[in-house]
Amino acid sequence: MKEEIIQLSIPTPFAVGDVHAYVLKGEAVTLVDCGPMTQEAQHAFVTQLQEHHLSIDDIDQVVLTHHHADHVGLLNMMKPHVRVIGHQLNEPYISQDSAFKQRQIDFMDRFFQQLGVPLRQGECERIVKQSYTYSCTAHVNDIIKEGDRLKGHEHFLVMETPGHAQSHLSFLDETTGNFIGGDLLLTTISSNPLMEAPDEGKERQQSLLQYKASLHRLLRLPIKTIYPGHGQLITSHHELIEERFKKQEKRANTMYQLLKRKEMTAFDLCRTLFPVLYEEALFLTMSETVGQLDVLLAAEQIEEVQKDGILYYRAKE
Repeated sequence: MKEEIIQLSIPTPFAVGDVHAYVLKGEAVTLVDCGPMTQEAQHAFVTQLQEHHLSIDDIDQVVLTHHHADHVGLLNMMKPHVRVIGHQLNEPYISQDSAFKQRQIDFMDRFFQQLGVPLRQGECERIVKQSYTYSCTAHVNDIIKEGDRLKGHEHFLVMETPGHAQSHLSFLDETTGNFIGGDLLLTTISSNPLMEAPDEGKERQQSLLQYKASLHRLLRLPIKTIYPGHGQLITSHHELIEERFKKQEKRANTMYQLLKRKEMTAFDLCRTLFPVLYEEALFLTMSETVGQLDVLLAAEQIEEVQKDGILYYRAKE
């Protein structure tokens, strides 16, 4: 049975614009993602459901591609009868676990200082709290992982596609080649692989390396159409992925050339690469910078040295 995918476009207060949620009508009525917790988003969501002769009460379950606020906030409208399904790493974010929030703040404080960022008082706390502004307070009822099938839509294969978020999942309909991809690949912008606080006692995940591996994986899949979290549907994902790789390579090379000239901290590099943007989007631009440094370190093109608790980077001879 060919399953209809209904796209809902929900406004967000973010520069990326509307976020897409998808309704699947199979043995269950499933919503993939929702939208941010704003009045505009609530109104658009309810109105668009009505246009498809649906209401919130018809939704049996919500499946999350990842935990970011623009994809989860409206869960607050759907409690308690709707089951929330997703990666286990969604839980501390969508439940707004206070101990986890503190761990995020502590991680960022330590790491940013190592990276040479001159932090203002309470800046890391502000950045972390801001990321929850339009989010929800909910819980994951059912955990899914790589290789599982979507309940009620068994032809959808669950895939773990980390990079943009550690909790990121995508879903491939093996009968049609339709692929619900969250923020894995977008036409409008390059998805930013974001830094995240690791589990206690674990190493930080290298988001950009993970993201590149997830994109490489897409090249090997029998995908016809990608239903993304933002922007237009994607029908020629190979070309778009190649474009993304070229852009990443160019940025890594720019960074390498800078480090050939002189030793720099991650913050020095960030300021040089994003002279205007870094002040208003410190977390995003530092995530990008750290990602490219991880790539260059993995390729053994640069080395990292620590002096007085601060990390410096230089090109290898």
